Amino acid sequence: MPSTSTTANSLTVILPDGSRKQYERPVTPYDVAAEIGPGLAKAAVLAEVDGQPVDLGSPLPRQGDVRLRLLTKKDPESLAVMRHSCAHVMAQAVMRLFDGVQLAFGPTTATGFYYDFALSHPLSEDDFPRIEAEMQQIIQANERFERIEMPRGEAIQLCAELGQDFKVEHLQTGLGEEQSVSFYRQGEFIDLCRGRHIPSTGHLGTAFKLLSVAGAYWKGDSSREQLQRLYATAYFDKKELDAHISQLEEARRRDHRVLGKQLELFTINQTVGSGLILWLPKGAIIRQTLEDYLRGELRRRGYQAVFTPNIGRVELYQISGHFPYYSDSQFAPIDLGDGERYLLKPMNCPHHIMIYKSKPRSYRDLPVRLAEFGTVYRYEQSGELSGLTRVRGFTQDDAHIFCTEEQVADEFRGCLEMTQTVLAALGMNDYRVRLGFRDTQSDKYVGGKEVWDRAESALQAVCESLNLPKMSIEPGEAAFYGPKADFVVTDCIGREWQLGTVQLDYNLPSTERFALEYIGPDNQPHRPVMIHRAPLGSMERFVGVLIEHFAGAFPLWLAPEQVRVLTVSEKSEGYGREVEQRLAAADLRVAGDYRGAKLGAKVRDAQVELIPYMFVVGEKDREAGTVTVRDRIEGDLGAMPFDAAIAKLRAEIDAKTVRQVAERSAVAVADCENQHEY
Repeated sequence: MPSTSTTANSLTVILPDGSRKQYERPVTPYDVAAEIGPGLAKAAVLAEVDGQPVDLGSPLPRQGDVRLRLLTKKDPESLAVMRHSCAHVMAQAVMRLFDGVQLAFGPTTATGFYYDFALSHPLSEDDFPRIEAEMQQIIQANERFERIEMPRGEAIQLCAELGQDFKVEHLQTGLGEEQSVSFYRQGEFIDLCRGRHIPSTGHLGTAFKLLSVAGAYWKGDSSREQLQRLYATAYFDKKELDAHISQLEEARRRDHRVLGKQLELFTINQTVGSGLILWLPKGAIIRQTLEDYLRGELRRRGYQAVFTPNIGRVELYQISGHFPYYSDSQFAPIDLGDGERYLLKPMNCPHHIMIYKSKPRSYRDLPVRLAEFGTVYRYEQSGELSGLTRVRGFTQDDAHIFCTEEQVADEFRGCLEMTQTVLAALGMNDYRVRLGFRDTQSDKYVGGKEVWDRAESALQAVCESLNLPKMSIEPGEAAFYGPKADFVVTDCIGREWQLGTVQLDYNLPSTERFALEYIGPDNQPHRPVMIHRAPLGSMERFVGVLIEHFAGAFPLWLAPEQVRVLTVSEKSEGYGREVEQRLAAADLRVAGDYRGAKLGAKVRDAQVELIPYMFVVGEKDREAGTVTVRDRIEGDLGAMPFDAAIAKLRAEIDAKTVRQVAERSAVAVADCENQHEY
């Protein structure tokens, strides 16, 4: 029982409600939970001591004051800990089933976890039922997760005795100056691990599932050992697991790599090169339509268009800090042999800076807003390439604003508002804004603390003035030269994508970098502030996200083919071609289907190709000057005078209406020949 009086050697535990418990004996968070009540002791899975996560069985300090929070399955922090514990159970099951398993690492991800293994047996989905069954046996055994701490030397010896060579190497070379390490054991399984873990395997339940297997390299180094990466996920609740699996199935159905091929939007050819996109005509229409829309917004907001080359001297990027900062993800420099080295452009900003420096600037000239759809290049690892969303060459809807410090708030606000306008035009209204600030413990950032504090305060004040939705501050997410605001969009099936970004930069204009200047009203030189912004980010990645968001069924204003003319019979071809010409003259993207096939087959083809509207024409339409309008979503809308049909479509395009996130097969196709007499 806790003591009722405080002594010099007693421990005071302060609970979230402010109540206090005193102890003069060794206790753990679990002991405190059990004293509060058996229900809490059973429900608790983790604890926080003075804000730091600890296992329920970890000893509390013997004296002094500590703040204790007991976490249950309902607390969001518990899910990642449970998934990490499930990764250990999965590794234990794999080691039981297969011989000679070498363990690498098993971290959690945003939606689950994985573990990297080296083993002679090639894992496949055929192995998943066996592994899951073995995991269930481990869970039913309710084995306790036991934390073991030992000196580093003893840990190396233990891992060597276990035959775990990767762990030995990591202990010898990957832990810096750490002299004490921790392991976790459940049953016969023991693994080098910082923790934390749930109390026992029985807390995992049945809501887990193996998802896929992929290749990986030891510590991500392609020159090192090839590993097998086993992906899985887990939830506390079976309904949440089922919902996640349904989302994954829906994501597979919407995979932009599959739809991009089916709808003839883009292709990747290995003869051209991995991660280099070839835009096909239909995909080019989508991209060009987005660019034209953005160019109109840029003109209205006072931006000036510029063009810059795809390469630059290495010295340019050394001044900016992009080289060698991004050297791991850049193409190797091009050495011309005469002392000059060039680099494929990794960023547009150094080029725009040199345009700003091309002539003297006055405070009366500011702000200077320079915009470019600039193509940049990154050497992504081949295993990380993925369709349009992870490429080696991509085009940014990039712009840089050079302004006085007094203009920062208005300019930054304007960038945020433009991003909101662009997302609204695409029906992407479910997003949060992430303020990326500097991690004060990291040395990857350029510039002093005073400059960073000023930039972060200015950015936060502007964002708060706009009441941006679901705004959060996340240390460590800043660019190396300044803080930023990222728009993280949730698509129609609940996935998050980081898209638009606005970044505030006091560092690249500095004396230590490019020494940018303008002459102020006092006739003295002053340093401008720089804002980087890209409402869409990468055009490639954004189109990839759009394909999946709309499942290939784009809104009318963005669709590669907006209308298809369908003839009831060959007799109507003349009128059909006249309708097609008039649609094209009205600046609509149109094609005609004049085959001798039945009308129902033509409708089905247009429906499968996700054409927004079909204009069906027959002899009665020709005589009346009408078209029978069929909507991909709503089906048959009946006969309309041609001008009225045009006006309907033009109004939808001009308003950039997004009527719904369309399904892959929006409506059942009916046989139009049986619906109307033509």
